[in-house]
Amino acid sequence: MEDHHRPTVTTDAETRHASSVASMTGRMAPTPSVFAGSARLHPDGRPKGEFRDELRSVPNTRNVLTVVVATLLPVAVVAASVTAAHPLCWLSAFLIMPIAQNRLFILHHEAAHRVLFSRRRINDLIGIHLIGWLTFGTGGHGYRVGHIHHHRDEFGPKEPDFLLYSQYPITASSMRRKHCRDLAGISAFRIVWPRFQRLGQKSHRRTTYRFIGGQALVFAAFWVFGHPWLYLLIWVLPWATIYQFMNRLRAIAEHGGMTRSVDRRRTTRHVHQSPLSQLLMVPFSVGYHLAHHVDMRVPYRNLPHLHAALVDDGYVGELEWPSYRSLWRAMRSD
Repeated sequence: MEDHHRPTVTTDAETRHASSVASMTGRMAPTPSVFAGSARLHPDGRPKGEFRDELRSVPNTRNVLTVVVATLLPVAVVAASVTAAHPLCWLSAFLIMPIAQNRLFILHHEAAHRVLFSRRRINDLIGIHLIGWLTFGTGGHGYRVGHIHHHRDEFGPKEPDFLLYSQYPITASSMRRKHCRDLAGISAFRIVWPRFQRLGQKSHRRTTYRFIGGQALVFAAFWVFGHPWLYLLIWVLPWATIYQFMNRLRAIAEHGGMTRSVDRRRTTRHVHQSPLSQLLMVPFSVGYHLAHHVDMRVPYRNLPHLHAALVDDGYVGELEWPSYRSLWRAMRSD
């Protein structure tokens, strides 16, 4: 089976990219058996007909409650920190806030696929312009554009996170260096600093000002609570450290060591979902990532149903990893 989306390479850029794919990816990509399709699944795993329509139905009312609860969680963390005014409570808030921020980001990701709410204006207003703005974003569609490239051609020339997923397995020392950069805030600095380096460009200046405006609003909320310094301790620092660490762990679990292919089973993996992992790192069924890449128009609540069909009909086969811990161990070439 031809593995690349564009088998005929005609330009120098495509040649270089094909070389990068061949040399930097695929070391952990499986070679799955051929799937001929089933009554409810196409040969590439996509759901068919009524089953597809059922899966793609967006539960608007339930998602309203989900958004409210997810938004109130960081507010509750801040309120508890202010009320208790104790170092142990601040430490607890520092550890809990990245989990809350991660949940908000996954809802932003859901909105980027326009499956958070069925009405586009409401979906974008809440998921992109508000949640995406206040959680260290710009409130624009930049993330959506890059993320759609990721879905259309994983590891392709427009893949925004090619280097993040490449080279696995890596040495234990290399893995430690990556985690140290995340926990020290270096990775976050590399994300934020380019915004301020391109202020001379009008388009980048606008998005940077929106980014600053969103964080100024969050800071103002802390100021109103009477503890402006907590903005740094339990909002910025958790995002700049633990959240970046969590984000890398989740991302490499999804695509690390995989490769460019027309078969989603070689671009994306599935890891067994435990209640603890769903609580701490992969909320809102984002851990059903192979199912998500098989059909990105399926809202998160229905991804477990799609995954069950992929398993029952023989698409997944023996490809499921038993746990995140076992996968991360395999990603280290000790």
